[in-house]
Amino acid sequence: MTTEHYVLSVNGRDHPVHDAWLGESLLWVLRERLGLPGSKNACEQGECGSCSVLVDGSLVCACLVLAAAAVGREIQTVESLGHDGALSVVQQAFLDAGAVQCGFCTPGLVMAVEDLLARERAPGELQIREAISGNLCRCTGYGRILEAIRSVAANRVSGDAP
Repeated sequence: MTTEHYVLSVNGRDHPVHDAWLGESLLWVLRERLGLPGSKNACEQGECGSCSVLVDGSLVCACLVLAAAAVGREIQTVESLGHDGALSVVQQAFLDAGAVQCGFCTPGLVMAVEDLLARERAPGELQIREAISGNLCRCTGYGRILEAIRSVAANRVSGDAP
């Protein structure tokens, strides 16, 4: 098996990847090679959204992207959110609303919401539901997740959140 060396730009920093098989998924490289465990490995088929990250500003399932194909692109993971140990507004809203139970789906959902809010300042109910439609949660029933998202959106409209 032939291995390669390449560099990935993740969360604003360059990360060298050594002795990599070109068939490794971005999810596997993020978690196992770069030590960024925030994106979760669940279905490995792009069906659950637990591994959602942004690549060049587009939400993708990291399990479906070859890591080598992400060379030269900007990758943003859940680890990039928040500053100086503080949670992002979306992460805090999930916590405040009790939208986190087992937590397995949470990183992917948070990334999907961050993506939505980067595109839409005040999303409506349909936009919110569409934005998280690719993310499966087996614990919450989505009520508290939707409550958290609505809270962030309402606070943005009222000027209480960025």
